[in-house]
Amino acid sequence: MQIRILLTEDQKLTRIGLKALFNDYSDIEIISEATNGKEAIEKSRLTKPDIILMDIGLPDISGISATKKILEENNNIKVIMLTSHVNDIDVIAALEAGANAYIIKDIPTDILINVIRMVRNGAMCLDPQVVPFLRDKNNGVIPQRQLSKSVFKEKHSNLTQREYEVLKLIVDGQSNNDIAKTLTISEHTAKAHVCNIIQKLLVDDRTQAAVKALKEGLV
Repeated sequence: MQIRILLTEDQKLTRIGLKALFNDYSDIEIISEATNGKEAIEKSRLTKPDIILMDIGLPDISGISATKKILEENNNIKVIMLTSHVNDIDVIAALEAGANAYIIKDIPTDILINVIRMVRNGAMCLDPQVVPFLRDKNNGVIPQRQLSKSVFKEKHSNLTQREYEVLKLIVDGQSNNDIAKTLTISEHTAKAHVCNIIQKLLVDDRTQAAVKALKEGLV
């Protein structure tokens, strides 16, 4: 299925780079471009994209304000914040506005493509760098199911105690190397624990594992 994208980015070189990147993927097509928030609102009305790749720091209204307006008019559109802004205020405001993903611009190419495909299929994706902001200040942006830790453990009793410890560190935004140092284990062992957690929680990656843990009230 073709994924139709409206690219909203005021930096010309960034737009050129993203267009060149997507040329290598037959299922992704940039159908239109916008260089500011107001233009994004207008072009979303005209083109009705599947996904908008939205920068936050636009020259008129912010990408967050544009997202809120766009989704008020058409909540079938999905928005991926692709930005260099890494702070709790923007992360929470973007998700409250309805963004489906918040991704930092230095993301590896293959992961960005996977994020686009997952968001198109209904997933919520967060860059590991922003997960700690939601852990510390989650105020309903990620709706929690309010399960107690004991109930969560009962639901996911196949998680070992060590995997539970590793999961909390994933939510903290720690890399495999950081986890290894924190728990005094090898990086290979840390990676194995992370892989096991991803499989047991039935998610696609460590970011989704962190989001699931937050949603289900584990942390």
